[in-house]
Amino acid sequence: MKFDDIELVDNEAIHNFELTIDGQRSFIDYQVRGEKIYLIHTEVPEALQGQGVAEALVEKALIHIENKGQKVVPLCAYVQIFLKKHPEWNRIVA
Repeated sequence: MKFDDIELVDNEAIHNFELTIDGQRSFIDYQVRGEKIYLIHTEVPEALQGQGVAEALVEKALIHIENKGQKVVPLCAYVQIFLKKHPEWNRIVA
């Protein structure tokens, strides 16, 4: 995974997982219901697209979710594509 040195921020106030790269914020919008976390939408600024930012963001978010003992509900199309490419993460899909 690229961007190993960039820490994922769980911005609970606005329900976003965030990565800030070169001063630009990428995020996954989420909702928590009980032990499930619904990943709704992933957004990466145009200037950062095609560099693996979305993939790094999703992977970091899934690690965070797993570490909290939660299950993920992938509503976001990008997250669904990521999970198809990385079936090892099915272990935390609700």
